[in-house]
Amino acid sequence: MDLKTRAQNIITTPNTEWPVIAAEQSSTGSLITGYVMPLAAIGAIAGFIGGSLVGTTIPFVGTYRAPFMVGLTSACFVFAMAIIGVVILAFIINALAPTFGGQQNSSQAMKVAVYSYTPAWIAGVLQIFPPLSVLGVLAGLYGIYLLYLGLPHLMKAPQDKAVGYTAVVVVCAIVLTIVLGIVGGLVMAPAAMAGLAGAGAGGGGGILGGGGSDSGGLKTDPNSALGKLEALGKSLEKSTQKMETAQKSGDAAGQTAAALEAMGTLFGGGKRVEPISLDQLTPFVPETFAGLKKQTSDSQRSGMAGIMVATAEATYGDNAGKRVNLEITDTGGASGIMGLASWAGVMGEKENDQVSERTERVGGRLVHRSMSKTGGTNEFAIVLGDRFVVNAKGDGVDINALQAAVTTLNLAKLESMKDVGVQK
Repeated sequence: MDLKTRAQNIITTPNTEWPVIAAEQSSTGSLITGYVMPLAAIGAIAGFIGGSLVGTTIPFVGTYRAPFMVGLTSACFVFAMAIIGVVILAFIINALAPTFGGQQNSSQAMKVAVYSYTPAWIAGVLQIFPPLSVLGVLAGLYGIYLLYLGLPHLMKAPQDKAVGYTAVVVVCAIVLTIVLGIVGGLVMAPAAMAGLAGAGAGGGGGILGGGGSDSGGLKTDPNSALGKLEALGKSLEKSTQKMETAQKSGDAAGQTAAALEAMGTLFGGGKRVEPISLDQLTPFVPETFAGLKKQTSDSQRSGMAGIMVATAEATYGDNAGKRVNLEITDTGGASGIMGLASWAGVMGEKENDQVSERTERVGGRLVHRSMSKTGGTNEFAIVLGDRFVVNAKGDGVDINALQAAVTTLNLAKLESMKDVGVQK
């Protein structure tokens, strides 16, 4: 069935279309290339047009248009995340199936995830006119309804458990989206993936690395972006094989464990990573910072099996109104996202009347600086070992003071812990 007909049917007549989909034999590759990529591109392209060409009108300020290169690279990032997002949702759907009386089947789970996203992807065209993009929320809600209708047909979940199944899948998806957004946002701003095309221009051989040819053709540098991605693909393939083996033997618990392992592998960049304990992390948060005394502190480990993140933070201040928030994060199970930023050579620059921002690599570390031109919040962040993020935001404290304060922390010791908790 062609893309147009399938999209139209799943939106207008889902009750009759889901049984048809359930009976089809569709490979993951054909779904991604023939359905996901064309539809996901709608929102990415529309977002670029709306953000960089049409612009967003801000009352009393005027119309803001994102710089061309920022808009283009952001569109590429959004497009890539759409593909990754549907794969993750499929893992979640498959892993939860036995809990709600369903049957695990990775192929069927992928179809549920792919076709449930249809209305949201099509509604992405509304981003051409930014004020209308909020209507995409309605499309997202309809996608949840499609998910509710599809789970009984494809995952064999009893109808009376479909509501609970749907609710838990949606909650898990939201949690993962938040985690991905937080981790990605630390390094993607101001220009997500801006350095992708020029990665390694300083002599690392670019995306493909130094490489060369051997008897098998192109030789990929294992330390290059492509090499890292190939290693990730091989790790995911192992998890998929475990799921298939467990499925053939009827081992529901084994399928669930393999699905969770694959999710953890995806976020961990090819390996499972358990964040360091809070007892190990909190000592890096000092009693005084940037000449200010600690006022409040908090630490926590959160996430789900295989995708845990640990954070220790504190606020500092004085009677003169100076305030600083220091946050140290071990991205742990989501460290693969940090690795992606590093492999791709993320960098970017932004300048306007309000703020000056720059993201670059300094001494092998990813560094982000944001300086307010209106007396607002300044921010300095640094990524250590493609895993730990140290972020300092200050009001009444200039950017140089923030950077100097961060360098007084024992960054070398924290960076030396980058392999702690790694399960290869």
